[in-house]
Amino acid sequence: MTNEPKITPEIVAQHGFTPEEYEKVLAIMGREPSMTELGIFSVMWSEHCSYKSSRVHLKRLPTSGERVIVPPGENAGVVDIGDDWCVAFKVESHNHPSFIEPFQGAATGVGGILRDVFTMGARPIACMNSLRFGPLDDPKNGPRNTSILKGCVDGIAFYGNCFGVPTIGGEVVFDESYSLNPLVNAFALGIVRKDQIFFGKAEGVGNPVLYVGSKTGRDGIHGATMASAEFDEEALEKRPTVQVGDPFLEKLLLEACLEAMRSGAIAGIQDMGAAGLTSSSVEMAARAGTGLELDLSLVPQRETGMTAYEMMLSESQERMLIVAKSGREKQVVDIFRKWELDAVVIGKVVEGHHLRVFHNGILEAEIPVDTVTDAAPKYERPMAAAVREGEKGRRGEEEIRSRIENRRSKTEDQTEDLKRLLASPNICSKRWVYTQYDTMVRTNTAVLPGADAAVVRVKETRRAISMCLDGNGKFAAIDPRTGAKLIVAESARNNVCVGARPIAVTNCLNFPSPERPEIMRAFSEVIDGISEACEKFETPIISGNVSFYNETDGRGILPTPTIGMVGLVEDVRKLITQGFKDDGDLIALLGATRDDLAASEYAQTVLGLTTDELVANGVVPAIDLDFEKQVQDTLLKMADEFLLKSAHDCADGGLAVTIAESCFSSLNRAACGAEIALSNAGGIPVESLLFGETPSRIVISFAPENLEKIKEIAGNCPLEVIGRVGGGDLKIAIDGEEKIAAPVAEFETAWQTALERRLER
Repeated sequence: MTNEPKITPEIVAQHGFTPEEYEKVLAIMGREPSMTELGIFSVMWSEHCSYKSSRVHLKRLPTSGERVIVPPGENAGVVDIGDDWCVAFKVESHNHPSFIEPFQGAATGVGGILRDVFTMGARPIACMNSLRFGPLDDPKNGPRNTSILKGCVDGIAFYGNCFGVPTIGGEVVFDESYSLNPLVNAFALGIVRKDQIFFGKAEGVGNPVLYVGSKTGRDGIHGATMASAEFDEEALEKRPTVQVGDPFLEKLLLEACLEAMRSGAIAGIQDMGAAGLTSSSVEMAARAGTGLELDLSLVPQRETGMTAYEMMLSESQERMLIVAKSGREKQVVDIFRKWELDAVVIGKVVEGHHLRVFHNGILEAEIPVDTVTDAAPKYERPMAAAVREGEKGRRGEEEIRSRIENRRSKTEDQTEDLKRLLASPNICSKRWVYTQYDTMVRTNTAVLPGADAAVVRVKETRRAISMCLDGNGKFAAIDPRTGAKLIVAESARNNVCVGARPIAVTNCLNFPSPERPEIMRAFSEVIDGISEACEKFETPIISGNVSFYNETDGRGILPTPTIGMVGLVEDVRKLITQGFKDDGDLIALLGATRDDLAASEYAQTVLGLTTDELVANGVVPAIDLDFEKQVQDTLLKMADEFLLKSAHDCADGGLAVTIAESCFSSLNRAACGAEIALSNAGGIPVESLLFGETPSRIVISFAPENLEKIKEIAGNCPLEVIGRVGGGDLKIAIDGEEKIAAPVAEFETAWQTALERRLER
């Protein structure tokens, strides 16, 4: 072993170990570890890499299905879409780096998720992102929140546009809980032939191990450990732990990897992501049940004097670890050098189950592989008792009723309320964001950003792939289990609204500290809610990510599970978009409206309740998963018969917002007006009828001559014709009394320009 400093309690603490965890390291090693060994244990046992607080719960998620080719455990999951074609996809967080250095944090999040996909042998064809920020007009943190937003969007645009992959969908949400703690969840999807899928396994004793891609530097060291701790006033000093990305080099790496894979010379391949060379080597060995020997003196370096510790923990970007078939390493090297990339044999697969790391002829580390992977600490952390609806919900509803009555004494004008909602941060157009992204590169994009779900064509077939990212931290904070079901249901509904049948899910579970019992209770309940909903919609979880410790100065984010759902359109001609199309078309509501204002955007934007008030006293809408499935299946049957002109999920802002958005020119060939006549036979408050967020509802439009066929398909699924497309105004009446009336252009202007106006201020 090398002569290294003695490991002190201070050094152990700096590496994120508890005293008990370090005692476990000593027991495993039978001696004091070297600094390099300590660093390897540190990153692999970090929350970010080991999932030590979540593994006991994640095993309850449904992960199998008839389409599943690669379940969780690899770099990305893979599902079959027919005709020997598959899609690989995954979503991952880059929250902590994006706070410290927004541009590079977000950019390298995109780079990392792209590598996860093409490591599977798939060519990336689409990216999405789920972004959450603090309010831009916050008196204290607004400037910093604005800077983080702009930096993250710039970073995402830079990397995706330069790499040459379209960024075609996602979401942007604002809430006080994300001030100085943004969420940047990056999603990528690629396409691959079923017989060309690759795995991250170090198979074949004697096979050479190759380092390929960019040179190693000191950027990103301890990035995984940084992502496993909350932030404080010294957080910005952690900038050196954020990687720097090069999308042009990654494009070369993609082409070189795919060419090397087609050559038949590769036995296994893995992205060097979180924990860099450490995680890629030990995870490949663990999956194959083999050992590895590495000689770090052969690693291409862009800085001088790097130690074994630094090289093993560096998270420099655009790097891969490849296990080549014995005797074919020169072929692999030649392919990468043709693409002007480093490719060097740095080790070999060996018998046994140890990772041995040499540097300048000195054995710097010798660790049993399974002790840093499967045998990593696993905690069943304490959970607080669940809080169910009851008195809490009643208090919240009473407060809402009181505020509604107070407003009614001053105004009955719902037109202005609709404009305020359309201009609110979470409903307004995110055009400023997605117009910075190249959405059409590779010319596969069939449905552009701004729709319920994005869609890309599979050019070799008549099929298309839909995808969306959805989350609702407010719902998950109020009632984690029901909130999770609502999020999964909305993701499925969004896919269905473009004519796609949901087939599989990836998730990114963003939470505060797992050391708080109430957070672990929420996490566990979210897992159960996701599981129940995914089983109902037959959408197994094939990949995902857990991000804990999303806290700044002791304040945690809302529990925010993000669901990335992918759907399949068997015939691209059956695609549906959300904008109304032709004058005279009928407008109908599929589903039924209840009194669901208590956790709505209306409650916050119009009535002025804060998120904290809603979390403390609110109640989320109830959801019947069987009924939700019935509504979705009914719409898909209508789409199969080519009966629909449009379909739009009724969610944030309720029915009035959904109808208004369906009128806007950005979603149609031209702006369309609409005249709506609602019946309130149930006698619910007018505000709930217009703005309540009851789930399992879809607004559809169709030609009048198809009405009888539409009714026949609907059967016993609630269907109500509520209006007609036409004119330049949006008018909504309830039981003959006009409640909303104004030119569509006024509503669209409020919706379209709100985010830009906030950024200008």
